[in-house]
Amino acid sequence: MWNKISRFIFGERLLSRMPERVRASINRRQAESEILIGWVQLVLVLFFVTLYSIAPKTSAGTGFTPVPWALGMYFLFTLLRLWLTYRRSASRGFLAASVIMDIGLLMVLIWSFHIQYEQPPSFYLKAPTVLYVFIFISLRALRFEAGYILLAGLVAAAGWSGLVFYVIFSEPGNPMITRDYVEYMTSNSILIGAEIDKIVSILLVTTVLAVAIIRAQRIFQRAVLDSITAEDLSKFVSPEIADRITTADRAIQPGDGEVKLATVLFTDIEGFSSIAERLRPEELMKTLNEYFAAISTILDRHRGVITQFEGDAMLITFNTAKPDPDHAANAVKTALEIQREISNTLFGGKIQLKTRCGINTGNIISGAVGTRDRLLFTVHGDEVNIAARLEQLNKDYDTYILVTEQTARHAGAAFQFERIGEVVVRGREAPTDVYTVTE
Repeated sequence: MWNKISRFIFGERLLSRMPERVRASINRRQAESEILIGWVQLVLVLFFVTLYSIAPKTSAGTGFTPVPWALGMYFLFTLLRLWLTYRRSASRGFLAASVIMDIGLLMVLIWSFHIQYEQPPSFYLKAPTVLYVFIFISLRALRFEAGYILLAGLVAAAGWSGLVFYVIFSEPGNPMITRDYVEYMTSNSILIGAEIDKIVSILLVTTVLAVAIIRAQRIFQRAVLDSITAEDLSKFVSPEIADRITTADRAIQPGDGEVKLATVLFTDIEGFSSIAERLRPEELMKTLNEYFAAISTILDRHRGVITQFEGDAMLITFNTAKPDPDHAANAVKTALEIQREISNTLFGGKIQLKTRCGINTGNIISGAVGTRDRLLFTVHGDEVNIAARLEQLNKDYDTYILVTEQTARHAGAAFQFERIGEVVVRGREAPTDVYTVTE
């Protein structure tokens, strides 16, 4: 029962323990919020100083002027607090003490008004300066921790209660209490109900803000967790596909996809099995990572998107997740640049890798396949199968790049294509014209 009420009031809380890196990310953002609070406080104290400087002085008859002293102390404390927050040296105890000092200085300042203006103690209860209490309480809402809001509200309520009791008991036999509202407004008498209203208002505002911040904190924590999770998961798919998924108007469902004219490039490392046998596991991973990093750099220049890894092989698409009107030409440029790059590079510090490429252009289906719980964003269709077959046919023709007639036609005259022949690709009945390419 309590869990339902708590969930209704405060919102859904995270069920699992947050990883340490998520906590560290939240703490960094909280520290940034604390810096913002420090700057707001500095602006406030400068505003108060300006206001005090230009306001007419109505207490010229007394030499007791605590306001400039209080503002000076608060200014110095604010500078210290801001310096410590920038250095990430402000402990939770110091921050709690700063909340108490904020409210405490305000209460002492209000209390001093009756001395400054030579009036009975009840005089300060009608000072509009009490409204600054709500500023100091709401200021703590810039940080997503309800504890500081509750502390500020409770200290403010206790401080105002203390000021009320001081008025009642400061002059024994003359509590100056009245029940007449007109007399309360036109004299130094006090109305207990009015002071209770102020205390209740402080507590209610504090409670509402604290509940709102707890709800916001849980949303904030979930948002940070989701953000880091999405950032981590985006490393397992291309940024373009991740962006397409996260910006979709509705959740991606199995079967969601589109058919469009695009180009597919399959790559595979020649003789990788024998290479893998000669390398220790850590050497193999280092070699593959360097190879994939080099290919990825080339793809970034030519708008290619890695749609899928299969061991040492890659399925790369053009004009699917990322719009590209020159998709065929960019695919051919990518294949040629891959050949140049790997011919001049020793991966893992000692291995030269050779890569076979198969390229085809046609109407390709790109979208999500799988189940509701697990999806794979990929491309499929007959045209994709042809590109995969061409990559394998390189072994038969002693080539490293094979393209179809459709790709050669769409790529344009910037390349020199040489017709290899007419090939019946396994799995198809119609023959396919196959070309190799040079720049």
